[in-house]
Amino acid sequence: MNLLLKRCKIIDPSSAHHDTVQDVFISEGKIKTIGADLKVTADQVVDRAGIELYPGWLDIGVHSGDPGFEHRDDLASIAQAAAAGGFTGIVTFPNTQPTIQSKSEVMYIRQSAKPYLIDVYPAGALTRNCKGEEITEMIDMNRAGAVAFTDGLHPVSHTGVFLRALQYVKTFDGVVIHHAYDHQLAKEGQLHEGYTSTTLGMRGIPSLAEEIMIQRDLSLLAYAQSRLHLHCISTAAAVDLVREAKKRGLKVTASVAYLNLVFTDEDLVGFNSALKVLPPLRAKSDQEALIAGLVDGTIDSICTNHVPLEDERKKLEFSYADFGASGLQTLYSGLRTRLGDKISAAVLADKLAHGPRKVLGIKEVSISEGSSAQLTICLPDDHWSLERSNNQSKSQNNPFWKGIMKGKILGLVNGQQSMIFES
Repeated sequence: MNLLLKRCKIIDPSSAHHDTVQDVFISEGKIKTIGADLKVTADQVVDRAGIELYPGWLDIGVHSGDPGFEHRDDLASIAQAAAAGGFTGIVTFPNTQPTIQSKSEVMYIRQSAKPYLIDVYPAGALTRNCKGEEITEMIDMNRAGAVAFTDGLHPVSHTGVFLRALQYVKTFDGVVIHHAYDHQLAKEGQLHEGYTSTTLGMRGIPSLAEEIMIQRDLSLLAYAQSRLHLHCISTAAAVDLVREAKKRGLKVTASVAYLNLVFTDEDLVGFNSALKVLPPLRAKSDQEALIAGLVDGTIDSICTNHVPLEDERKKLEFSYADFGASGLQTLYSGLRTRLGDKISAAVLADKLAHGPRKVLGIKEVSISEGSSAQLTICLPDDHWSLERSNNQSKSQNNPFWKGIMKGKILGLVNGQQSMIFES
């Protein structure tokens, strides 16, 4: 199938066409021609004013629910939600039932995801059943196609086990993904420890619960000389720790959840349980430090931190609601709506397309002639609302639910497959 995208503003710092308006002709899964006012025959033409064209986005750390929690999301609904959110690829976390902790389970994810438009990259469990007690057979999973190893939102508190995991992945140049969070320091905390938690009379989650774990992780990383990706850092001190570690030459990368960029703990004054997430929404100063860390390159990627949950676990009094929010469909719109131009389009391209692939060592994508067509097509100034009729996830625990948002996904291209949504 041939596809012609007209009058696109190309957003890709790795491309010679970055920040220019061009037509893009796609044939047989590749970008054939880029130029002004192309005269070619195409099976489908997309011609909308204001289109922005990005290299295809990749989201690290999606909780799919498949197998075992398919009522929250399965691979089909996850793939549909990711496509609707502009992602040509996702990395799924292993927190399922059974846990993704052997080559057969990794192969199940890979085989089951083959029919879908987007690429699904499974991450294997770091420890057996994500309990932090015994490392898994990561070499077998790596050979079966696991792109990284993690216990997802279950941090590994046992120092010896975490060190052995870092040493083990060195044998195949693998990467450990870790959510740095000390449960003992954060015990029974409901939101960020600060002025808001005090005024609401609720037990807080101190920044120290994240920072002390990051300090430990970085010390072990320096000893093991391995590769580590810190998933969803959330505090100003965490940004400083990662920045200094990179200056020391450690092989560390970091991501931030988009909700930590667009909301702060002050948004919890109304006890909105849809905003009860881990890591928790932090203070305004933390939010500003996270944005600065994106701009200066300290933080390598932005993720959705997609954790789908059923209503019975979220529509409760704040202290009883579970942590987690769905986010695949609303990352781009949330950033556009709440931050505007505080994060440039070029930074978005880096943190959503190039950064995640560099973290994992996945082949890069570029908007260049001859390159494989992996593209995200956006309408940055269009408005829309996430509602039951267009929600692709099985879960509705999204803080933007039924709110008017700025920034819309028009479609995506992934090789020889493409999907253009109703405009």
